[in-house]
Amino acid sequence: MTKKIIIINGTGASGKDTFIEYTSKYEKIFNFSSIDIIKKIAKNAGWNGTKTEKDRKFLSDLKKLTTEYNDLAFTSIKEAVKYFNSNKCVANIMFIHIREPEEIERAVKAFNAKTLLVKRLGHANIITNYSDANVDNYSYDYIITNTTLKELDHIAKNFVIEINDNNNTILEVNQ
Repeated sequence: MTKKIIIINGTGASGKDTFIEYTSKYEKIFNFSSIDIIKKIAKNAGWNGTKTEKDRKFLSDLKKLTTEYNDLAFTSIKEAVKYFNSNKCVANIMFIHIREPEEIERAVKAFNAKTLLVKRLGHANIITNYSDANVDNYSYDYIITNTTLKELDHIAKNFVIEINDNNNTILEVNQ
């Protein structure tokens, strides 16, 4: 199998991590978030790890500042992709969590990545910060709708099959 890089996005609590957990039942996964390095800085600045609206705005603003200053988040992504593509990494699919549309597009071009949006029925988008407010402002290669855990597991299995077949159809679960 050729290694695949998937940029994953979705509003908070849409089921991204659960989808990745289910996907890992069917394929070896490397999961990476562009915000992890920002969270380390935030903790040094007093952030306690919660995700209130104020916390989410702080993390979004901090990511924007460090991107402007030294491109910290994208540099960390490049290092993670380098590891993923090395012989040391046994994973075949890398998920990279990125919220901002311009950063998604940048990663798509740099790493020949595909994009995936996870939606959750009845779940409102967070709009109090730039990163979360723009989740839907990208044309994704794949869109999945998280309805039930059982269905999400089924979608994860089909997703692995589909990306291994190099298809670019949209996975959509209708109610």
